[in-house]
Amino acid sequence: MPQPTHGFSTRAIHDGQDPDPRTGSVTVPIYPTSTYQLEGIEQHRGWEYSRVNNPTRDAVEASIASLEGGASGHAFGSGMAAIAALVTLLHAGDHVICGHNVYGGTARLFSQVTVRHGIEFSWVDTSTAENVRRAIRPQTKLVHIETPTNPLMQLTDIRAVADICHQHGVPMSVDNTFMSPYFQRPLALGADVVMHSTTKFLNGHSDGLGGMLVTNRDDLAENFRFVQKCAGGILSPFESWLILRGVKTLAVRMRQHDANGRQVAAYLAKHPKISKVFYPGLESHPHHELAKRQMSGFGSMIAFESGSRANADKILRAVRVITNGESLGGVESLISHSATTTHAAVPAEERERIGITEGLVRISVGIEDIEDILDDLDQALKQL
Repeated sequence: MPQPTHGFSTRAIHDGQDPDPRTGSVTVPIYPTSTYQLEGIEQHRGWEYSRVNNPTRDAVEASIASLEGGASGHAFGSGMAAIAALVTLLHAGDHVICGHNVYGGTARLFSQVTVRHGIEFSWVDTSTAENVRRAIRPQTKLVHIETPTNPLMQLTDIRAVADICHQHGVPMSVDNTFMSPYFQRPLALGADVVMHSTTKFLNGHSDGLGGMLVTNRDDLAENFRFVQKCAGGILSPFESWLILRGVKTLAVRMRQHDANGRQVAAYLAKHPKISKVFYPGLESHPHHELAKRQMSGFGSMIAFESGSRANADKILRAVRVITNGESLGGVESLISHSATTTHAAVPAEERERIGITEGLVRISVGIEDIEDILDDLDQALKQL
């Protein structure tokens, strides 16, 4: 695994983002080109066609790989495009173990699209590592987890599950979108692949879609490069540049997200109209001790139980500073109803079984003044 030579904030600003050698520009240029001048037959300057590689995309891939402690990064047009590239590792007859309450889009891709290719899935509560061990078969070729999960904020012990996977020769991938590499680095804990929806905290400004896979394994990296070239679901130069712009402030943003998230969670935990709060920074969270070991912060993603769909609707209609909208990880606070947004594709009975109720509300706490966020929640909750 590559050993960083500088601190996180320094790498976020500089790695992959050297000044432009032609002009001295301290910002990596956007290269909106589809093709490049060749110097001769099979002779080029490193770039031939932008589906294969592009200087702006190269920069963001190097940047995120550095922050995750990986050898290679691979940028895609969205988080789901990155997940779709991940499952190209599989063949008909293979078996996958996936966390049972992952993001609804991941579950939809696996259960409605990937299964058409003869691949079988087991949906497992990975918060208990032994559940993964019991689910592994000779045909198991991938274990995919989210930690914390979306939206219930359940944690998986990455090192424990990675050890089990390695004992059986099974690659392990971790969706690290909620924590970002600032708070959690799965490769250092034994994971083989880290996946991000760069749309979220890495971009940080709610203005561009993207996805990323990072790995230290040469065989996996070669597969991801091949899929980028063959399938073409790559990240555009402009959106690559947006992520490079966002990553420069990742460290300071994540510190403020975390500080605000802790205060919002503490406020909700004490509120008489809220029956339950899902946030690993609370001592009441069942995985609080694991969170302290595995993560360097608790982040800004929180879910809480409002009691009913009607209550959730009242809260979402009443907020003024916080925006009622899908997605997460932007500088602005966002609030959403998981059952009808992120997990609308999951059957109602399955949502109920795993705990995504009609009253569940998710907040991505932004970096506004904390007093304004709390005042907004207070006035919204008075509607109940």
